[in-house]
Amino acid sequence: MTANEIGFALLYIGLFLLIGKIIRVKVTFLQNLFLPSSIIGGFVALLLGPQVLGKFMPDDSWLSYGVMPPVVTEVWADLPGLMINVVFAALFLGATLPKLSQIWNYAGPQLAFGWTIGWGQYVVGLLLVLLVLTPVFNIPPMAGALIEVAFEGGHGTAAGMAGTFEQFGFDEAFDLAIGLATIGVLSGVIFGIILINWGIRKKKTKVIDGINDFSDLQKRGFMEYQNLEPNGKLTFRPESIEPLSFHMAIVMLAIFIGWGILELLIQLEAVTLGSGFMEFIPLFPMAMVGGVLLQIFFSKKDKYNLVDRRMVNRIQGLSLDVLILTAIATVSIDVIGEYLVPFLLLAAAGIIWNLFCFLYFAPRFIPDYWFERGLGDFGQSTGVTATGLLLMRIVDPDNKSPSFEAFGYKQLFFEPFLGGGFITALSVPFIVQFGPWTALIVSVAMMAVGIISGLFYFGKQKMR
Repeated sequence: MTANEIGFALLYIGLFLLIGKIIRVKVTFLQNLFLPSSIIGGFVALLLGPQVLGKFMPDDSWLSYGVMPPVVTEVWADLPGLMINVVFAALFLGATLPKLSQIWNYAGPQLAFGWTIGWGQYVVGLLLVLLVLTPVFNIPPMAGALIEVAFEGGHGTAAGMAGTFEQFGFDEAFDLAIGLATIGVLSGVIFGIILINWGIRKKKTKVIDGINDFSDLQKRGFMEYQNLEPNGKLTFRPESIEPLSFHMAIVMLAIFIGWGILELLIQLEAVTLGSGFMEFIPLFPMAMVGGVLLQIFFSKKDKYNLVDRRMVNRIQGLSLDVLILTAIATVSIDVIGEYLVPFLLLAAAGIIWNLFCFLYFAPRFIPDYWFERGLGDFGQSTGVTATGLLLMRIVDPDNKSPSFEAFGYKQLFFEPFLGGGFITALSVPFIVQFGPWTALIVSVAMMAVGIISGLFYFGKQKMR
């Protein structure tokens, strides 16, 4: 594979991102679902690729591999695993790290809520594996982690875990996880809108008494003229270094630091325990650690505010668009078809658990504005943080509740562990090494921590 071939594959990414955007602008149904252009473009690329269009063409046809040469899908297949490192390295770069007291007051109830949802997804998945999927369909027990990996982690985490699945001999888990992540995004938006309408009718919302009508420009994904603002500051003079180049370099340095930490841990384990467990840990959670360490350094030493959060967000957003499009475009339809019943069971179990948690636990955990605040965690637990932010914006358009602050503070404690953090990265190796029953016991115990703290500590605050 040459550099020209890799560059040619990247050109196709731009083409399908634009196609996805044009479809989003033209199709009202997709606008109402607020689907990102990357997801739409990914499905278009999947339909026009070798797995759909190519299968209907004669072998000697120039379309026998779809509209894309084979090298394009070969490059695309490796991109999600690379891009997830960028996404996680950028999580905390340029962000203000608040005081612990602020985090506890704002985010404590939602941390308990998110903790319960995340660990509960392991409990539900492992029970499904032990009772149905393994005995009936002969699915490996590690499939018990797929709901949390896909729903809480999303497309990025699913892609980042591909190497781990492959090392343990369950390559198909990657395709199942990408498919589940897509189902999660769709269910998050659809059920989120249904819940909002129900909440308004039942007087559960405190901020609005009717759904805020998004403008036509907002639904089509355009920024209104009055809201146009720079999405990044020029913290350096471009003749010295392009500011975007500097921020890209910082993200790359965070990944490099994370890689160094991971290699050090692997070597330390080799000379002490000799178990080889750390070799199965993907790079992306360590890239997040690298980003946190860099942010701590800049918080103490940077007198000129050189790292701009909005610029970092743009880098992260680009990486996530590339990741989602290429992951969906290269997902194996044959694998999903082969495991269709287990796939549907996992999807249904994840959706039902998330809905139950929102309707039952959120009003009992969160002392005030439970609907607005809980809706953000419901959206995130279906695969994309942006879904949670979108749902919160609908029920709290003017930011009158503490929803956004509490949600953001909660991420500082939540992201390093669940939803793509260390627990997510360790879940599959742990299940393989210690067995699904041990993993189930640990998951139940950790879920109980969230439930007990939510019901008997944060819930009691509401009564006082």
